[in-house]
Amino acid sequence: MEKVSAIILAAGSGSRFGERKQFKKLNGSSIWTYSLDTFNKSNCFQEFILIVSKDSLNELKDSEEFYQFSKTINIKLACGGESRQDSVYNGLQLVDENNNIICIHDAARPFVKQEHIRAVIEACSIYDGSILAIPATDTIKKMQGGIVEKTIDRDSIWLAQTPQAFQKDKLLHAIELGSNIKITDESTLMELAGFKIKIISGDSSNLKITRKIDWELAKIIESEK
Repeated sequence: MEKVSAIILAAGSGSRFGERKQFKKLNGSSIWTYSLDTFNKSNCFQEFILIVSKDSLNELKDSEEFYQFSKTINIKLACGGESRQDSVYNGLQLVDENNNIICIHDAARPFVKQEHIRAVIEACSIYDGSILAIPATDTIKKMQGGIVEKTIDRDSIWLAQTPQAFQKDKLLHAIELGSNIKITDESTLMELAGFKIKIISGDSSNLKITRKIDWELAKIIESEK
C-alpha cells in the first residue's frame, strides 16, 4: 500500500498580492487552513508538512488554527527556501522514510477538491507523477520582442495547477538534477529528468489567489459553497 506525505507550500511573500495571502482570513479562516482541511478529509495521508517563511514560523506555530490541527493530525513545519524547489526540498527532508508518494499543493489554492487529490495520488501507481491541469480556453500567442511570432494550437495546451503527486525517489532525483533551474512547478523538473507525468483534468474553481481580483473571485466561490 502506498504511503503518502503532503507538502503544503505557504512560504510566498505575496509580492504580487500586496500581503501574505496565505494568512489572510476568508470567512473567518486563514487561507492555508482550507487546503489542509480538504487534504485531511481525503484520508490519503500519513503526514502533512507545511512550508512557511522563516519570519512567519513562530506566528503560525502559536496560532489557534495550527494548535487545533496539531491535536488531530501529524503535521510538521519547515522553513521555505530561496526558490520553490528549495522549499520543496526542505519539506522532503522531513518526510517519513516509509512514505513513497509526495503530494505537493499551493496553500494559495484553497478550493481544491478531495476527488482531485485522490486522482493525482492514484495515478502515481502507474506513472512517475501526476498533475492537475485545465485546458486552455483563450487563444495562445507566442511573442518575440513585443510582436506576435505565431499562434499556438490551444487544443494541446493545458494550464498546470496543484496538487501534483510524484514518486518520492524520482522527485528527489529530479530536484538534484535541476538544482540550478528556475521553475514554477515540480512537474517541470520531472519532465526535464525524463519522467512521465500524467495530466488529470481539474476545474477552474481551483484558482490560485495571486492578485486582488483572485481574492474577489475566492469570496464569490466561498459564498456559493
